[in-house]
Amino acid sequence: MTTFKDSGNRTVNGAQKLKISEILELISDGNIPLRFTAYDGSTAGPEDAKIGLNLKSPRGTTYLATAPGDLGMARAYVSGDLEATGVHPGDPYELLALMGDELHFRRPSAMTLTSIARSLGWDVLRPIAPPPQEAIPRWRRIAEGLRHSKTRDAEAIHHHYDVSNAFYEQVLGPSMTYTCAAFESADHSLEAAQENKYRLVFDKLGLQPGDRLLDIGCGWGSMVRYAARRGVRVIGVTLSQEQASWAQKAIADEGLSDLAEVRFSDYRDVPETNFDAISSIGLTEHIGVHNYPSYFSFIQSKLRDGGRLLNHSITRPDNRAHAKAGSFIDRYVFPDGELTGSGRIITEIQDVGLEVRHEENLREHYALTLAGWCRNLVDNWDACVAEAGEGTARVWGLYMAGSRLGFERNVVQLHQVLAVKLGPKGEAGVPLRPWWNG
Repeated sequence: MTTFKDSGNRTVNGAQKLKISEILELISDGNIPLRFTAYDGSTAGPEDAKIGLNLKSPRGTTYLATAPGDLGMARAYVSGDLEATGVHPGDPYELLALMGDELHFRRPSAMTLTSIARSLGWDVLRPIAPPPQEAIPRWRRIAEGLRHSKTRDAEAIHHHYDVSNAFYEQVLGPSMTYTCAAFESADHSLEAAQENKYRLVFDKLGLQPGDRLLDIGCGWGSMVRYAARRGVRVIGVTLSQEQASWAQKAIADEGLSDLAEVRFSDYRDVPETNFDAISSIGLTEHIGVHNYPSYFSFIQSKLRDGGRLLNHSITRPDNRAHAKAGSFIDRYVFPDGELTGSGRIITEIQDVGLEVRHEENLREHYALTLAGWCRNLVDNWDACVAEAGEGTARVWGLYMAGSRLGFERNVVQLHQVLAVKLGPKGEAGVPLRPWWNG
């Protein structure tokens, strides 16, 4: 029979209980790069480690044991049963980087799993309700409509964006922009980089005073207001009631109501047509890969001949990976979100008859954007917790720090694709060379 020894030289066999720290050592490769402590008094990892994890309760163990992987970790962390030390909950980037680099798990043998189960006890292994911040699983969402139906899309957007406008003001800053900024340098301020992103989109679309722009998935209306300030007539649409209300007030406050409006509406319900340009900034991730043909066909039908599309979206680094998001992202951040490679997006745009004129990858820019949002969350932590609750604030810190790591390490990318609707004889109506400053 296999036996194990703890730091107190107590022999442990299959009939005796393993401590929590011993279980961690068994399911890892033995290299614990951080300080781990548990409610049963056991510890693992270097005593002088600057970063650590503290498992505070049996409930946390239940979450970890009944949903192995990122979902179980997220449940324990969001509920407060798993506490990070040495990092701020608004920006656990260093913890996630350390765990990704140096903490590796392995599948235990059947005998070891039996020992672990006996040690934990069946009560701990019985599934319990997840934290309230978690969305229902995909298989249960069918009751709310088919994936990416209008009803289900509205519920998914509500889950993510209707947290609290005041919360987003603290995290996003004055721009109220929840998409990748465009940095001129790494020390460029977040606000300046967001303004630069809107300038980039505006210039790529070649907008002029009097032109008509449709901004699909417009968020809090920052692109809408940027264009309206320059004499463009703009319609923005969002499935978030809170975003639409905030945006309409901001439009009125700036005296832009004669040029701009933001509607609480599904983009599919926009009746107007013959737009000079359409911007889709951070919406394609919510559309569903199988709906790309209908989505880009809709856009094509709304553009005049010579009209342009700027599609700005998160992508995968290849076109082979599974489109669905991971468990944590799907349950806590973007229900029903899907990602694919930029090649698939370009193909779908081309297949509806639009001509792709330019594309670029802003991957590193999104890492810098997320770092800025995390700084805002840390700086305004108390206000964010007071507004949305500590669990929700923890979700955002975990999500943004993890996403930053993903963009830095090319797990995900951010691509802008510029396309044009050609005239009947192939007229594009664009300059021969790129006309904007990168």
